[in-house]
Amino acid sequence: MIEKTIITTVYEYNSVAELEKEDQELVKKAKEITHNSYAPYSHFHVGAALILENGKIITGTNQENAAYPSGLCAERVAIFWANSQYPDIAVKTIAIAVKTNTGFLKSPAPPCGSCRQVLLETETRFKTPIKIILAGNEKIQLIKNAKSLLPINFDENFLKKA
Repeated sequence: MIEKTIITTVYEYNSVAELEKEDQELVKKAKEITHNSYAPYSHFHVGAALILENGKIITGTNQENAAYPSGLCAERVAIFWANSQYPDIAVKTIAIAVKTNTGFLKSPAPPCGSCRQVLLETETRFKTPIKIILAGNEKIQLIKNAKSLLPINFDENFLKKA
C-alpha cells in the first residue's frame, strides 16, 4: 500500500477590505447579483462574478427549477456565458457569494462538485489558474486555483483510447 497526502491551501481573511481592489470589486458584484437569482425552492441565492484576462466582468446566478436536475449553479452560468462569448479569453478570478432569507452567509459556501469540475476544465482549457474567492460576511476564503478544489479529478486522459 502507498499512502498519499493531498494538501490544499486556503487563505482566510476576516474582511473583504483585506483583498486586492480587483478582488473586492468581484466580491461586491457577486453579492449584488444574488438579487437576480431564481431560488424559490431552496432560498439559497448564489451569485458569481468573474473577471476575464481582458478585464471584462461576467456575472451569473443560480437558476432553480421544480425538476431540480434542470437548474444550474451560478458559477456554471457565469463560466459558460464567458466561454461562449469570449472563447479565447481565460478566466482570471471568480468570486462566489450566497444569501438566504436571513442575509448573506457568515462563512463562505464552496462550489459543488459539478462546478469544481467545470472550473478545473476551464483552467485546463486555457492553461492558466483561476483564482477562487468564496465570500462570507465574517470570513473570505481564497484558493489560488481550481486544481486545489478538486485534486483527484476526471480529465481528458481518461477519455483516450488505450
